[in-house]
Amino acid sequence: MGWAIALHGGAGAPKSLPPEGRTSREAALRHCLEVGVAALKTHKSPLDVVELVVRELENSPYFNAGKGSVLTTNGTIEMEASIMDGKTKQCGAVSGLKTVVNPISLARLVMEKTPHIYLGFDGAEAFAREQGVETVDSSHFITPENIERLKQAKEANRVQIDYTQNVPEETPIPNGDSKTGTVGCVAVDSEGNLAAATSTGGLVNKMMGRIGDTPIIGAGTYANQLCAVSATGKGEVILRATVARDVAALMEYKGLSVEDAAAYVIHECIPQGTAGLVAVSASGEVTLPFNTPGMFRAYATEDGLSEIAIW
Repeated sequence: MGWAIALHGGAGAPKSLPPEGRTSREAALRHCLEVGVAALKTHKSPLDVVELVVRELENSPYFNAGKGSVLTTNGTIEMEASIMDGKTKQCGAVSGLKTVVNPISLARLVMEKTPHIYLGFDGAEAFAREQGVETVDSSHFITPENIERLKQAKEANRVQIDYTQNVPEETPIPNGDSKTGTVGCVAVDSEGNLAAATSTGGLVNKMMGRIGDTPIIGAGTYANQLCAVSATGKGEVILRATVARDVAALMEYKGLSVEDAAAYVIHECIPQGTAGLVAVSASGEVTLPFNTPGMFRAYATEDGLSEIAIW
């Protein structure tokens, strides 16, 4: 048994990226992986590690969370996140954030400082101010790329420009880029303690008030004594299939390995081209299945295995 970590930057990766788009995203994944590995090596708890890594992913403009969050149909930001500790099953979640720099840290504060699991919209924003977390004007999150992405989505009359569906190759995307996914991280320490965290800006051109799978415990995020899971892709699909919890349930009730359980959920239980996940087990196994053209992902284990990949 040894420590392991896996992270993702979304399962909506296009079939190809221009060199600068690929390089910048791989560098961001590498940086976040290094942050997580360093934290595990200094014996930080898995809960601390997943929060730390997801904060770094939220701070990157290259992924659909925090700074890179996509826009609602009204051109506004509504971010959401959740976090879960496997040993205690303590968890926290937030939705509808407009000003919070790091939604994942507010989700952890909901877990630790309130009797609740989930706070949304004005209540979550008020709690953020009460706790003194870093907030900024919502314009901080609105990038030129995402303004253009919203415009294209409206012109195409669809909820998102989504490479998980068969979008024609000639569909113009800013910088040849896709941000339909989410960010997330799972980690296990050498004692088998597990944690999972997930954060997102949601779907391009989503209705105001839409909530996806990311903040729903058991759908986008789940951790128990057997495994930790963070999902990414089409939120409505992941919600219907309770993807993260199903991986844990197959391990618990059917005795499957984390690899077999995750593969079954991703390839047998949901439509092709809709989702992916990262998961680790208490014994340090890692799996990163997806049924989309690609998934921005990275992992490392104590025995020296590591990978950063998109396709």
